[in-house]
Amino acid sequence: MLGNCLENVRKTVPLVHNITNYVTVNDVANVLLACGGSPIMSDEIDDVSDITSICGGLNINIGTLNKNTIAAMFAAGKKANELGHKVVLDPVGAGASALRTKTALDLADTIKFDAIRGNISEIKTLSAGSGSTKGVDADSADAVDDNNLDSAVAFVKQLAKERNTIIAVTGATDLVADAKTCYIIKNGRPEMSKITGTGCQLSGMLAAFLVANPENPLEAAAAAVCTMGLAGEIGFANMEKADGNSTYRNRIIDAIYNMTSEELNKGANYEIR
Repeated sequence: MLGNCLENVRKTVPLVHNITNYVTVNDVANVLLACGGSPIMSDEIDDVSDITSICGGLNINIGTLNKNTIAAMFAAGKKANELGHKVVLDPVGAGASALRTKTALDLADTIKFDAIRGNISEIKTLSAGSGSTKGVDADSADAVDDNNLDSAVAFVKQLAKERNTIIAVTGATDLVADAKTCYIIKNGRPEMSKITGTGCQLSGMLAAFLVANPENPLEAAAAAVCTMGLAGEIGFANMEKADGNSTYRNRIIDAIYNMTSEELNKGANYEIR
């Protein structure tokens, strides 16, 4: 059950190195603490190899790129691969600019990632080599819904096979797949899109779940996605009349902090194909 994956994070307290963007770095750290992991942040080229060496997982997020952080991403990824650590890629905004697209593709081609998590437009860009992304948000034309669900499931399974990784597409409907199996997840709230960085937070948490559950990576990835979506539901249910998106962000983090394995097992809304 998915709740066991959450329990394992809290038992093992995995240390995750995050090279993430400066918009959401604090929230990524707090979500990792909330789920039971331990965060460390470093994007300095002379620091990342040492930092990655003492961690169990690496989360690479390209949300605010510059030449120095790009070099650090490759250095940390190479070291993590050498050590057999779990590595996650979050290709934020791939398709929105040439630099983001090239960096995402170069990373995916050079480093072995255990999971790649993004919105559908970012994931399609990784597949096609180019794409259309609305800033850092998915293009509405790419949205996964009941009308294109079968083809979307087939697409993520094929990309997972080609890339030899787990593909996690997040949106109104989440898809988490390896080459053979796909979790179709329908947890979450549309209001989560009004908060900057829920996807970034999820990528950090995904790394922790993978580190803590090495024997069941696909289930671990699905558990992380369900945890975030369910926290969005719980956090929204706890909102007061005067609350807005800032409070909602905190309520989501609190919901993750307080979530039990039993609550996750009961509230996770998914099917497997």
